[in-house]
Amino acid sequence: MPRAAERKEHPLSMRLPESDIAIIDRAAALRGRSRTDFVRDAAVRAAEDVLMETAPIRMSPSGFKAFIATLSGPAAPVPEMVELFQRAAPWERKAHSSKADAGSREDHAPGIERNPGKRR
Repeated sequence: MPRAAERKEHPLSMRLPESDIAIIDRAAALRGRSRTDFVRDAAVRAAEDVLMETAPIRMSPSGFKAFIATLSGPAAPVPEMVELFQRAAPWERKAHSSKADAGSREDHAPGIERNPGKRR
């Protein structure tokens, strides 16, 4: 007699107000997913976040000293981040490309310093 296959899926049932269902359905539709897939992924992601927040990090005393020394040392600039923060935002590029000869960015945003660490 063949053995019954072990069931891999377990039902989960919940009662939600109509307004919650409407929000979930709208978000699921925007992602092109079914309500079930959307809710399952959101629940699993939230559960993983909680587990990661509470997972202990274990290290040796010498590893901990090295970790603290790294945190306590001077910060090193990351070239990619420096370049990113020096770029104009997309909404700034569009507004200023049409007014290229109207002046600099500072002329259009008085009181806002674009690169506070940079001397003019």
